[in-house]
Amino acid sequence: MRTVKLLSIAILAGAFQLGVVSMVFGHGDVQPQAVDTEGLEKLPEEIAPENPYRLMGGEQYTLAIEIGASAYNSNCARCHGLEAISGGISPDLRMLEEGQFGDEWFMERVRKGYSQNGTYKMPPFQEILSQEAMWAIRSYTENQPL
Repeated sequence: MRTVKLLSIAILAGAFQLGVVSMVFGHGDVQPQAVDTEGLEKLPEEIAPENPYRLMGGEQYTLAIEIGASAYNSNCARCHGLEAISGGISPDLRMLEEGQFGDEWFMERVRKGYSQNGTYKMPPFQEILSQEAMWAIRSYTENQPL
């Protein structure tokens, strides 16, 4: 009887450890991923105050949304949720204000990140993602249905 009890405890402990390991690795590689923005019009070095691909419209905006979907899934979904639907911990990016005000807030946060009490809640991406990639992500999130 004692052996069965010890075996049960060992099995439960092993299952717990397996569960913890799967949670740690559940989101895959958590390193920021490069974004291929080939086909998008190259933007000037100065950060645009409003989403230039939305303003261009047409094929550029459509391509920005497509590239943004991949970029979002590689760099943002682990915190902000699949299809930009937040699970409640991070902001739901579909609910950002439209137009220039929302664009400025988005770019400021993505570029510089967000810290609270000296701890980054969101890392800065300005050294990782190009302006084109950031605007592509914005294009994607602003086109996700509420």
